[in-house]
Amino acid sequence: MHLSDLIISNPEVTNFADLTQLVVAAAQQGERFMHLDVKPDYRDTPRNWELKLEAAFYWGDQIVPATKPEGEKQ
Repeated sequence: MHLSDLIISNPEVTNFADLTQLVVAAAQQGERFMHLDVKPDYRDTPRNWELKLEAAFYWGDQIVPATKPEGEKQ
C-alpha cells in the first residue's frame, strides 16, 4: 500500500487523526506493507508522522502504555 494512494482515494479525510485510522483499517483488512511515499499535507501532521503511521500500521488499535523505569517520575 502506498500512503499517497490511501490519501487520494479518501478525499473526505482532512486531518492526521483520521488518516491514522485509515492506516489502522488498511492493516486490519490485510495490507502487509506500507510505503510512506508522501508527507501528509494536513495542518496537524506532527514532525514524527512517519513513526506515528508506522506504529498505527503495525500495532493498530492496541494501546501500549508508556512506562518509565522505577524511580523516575511519570
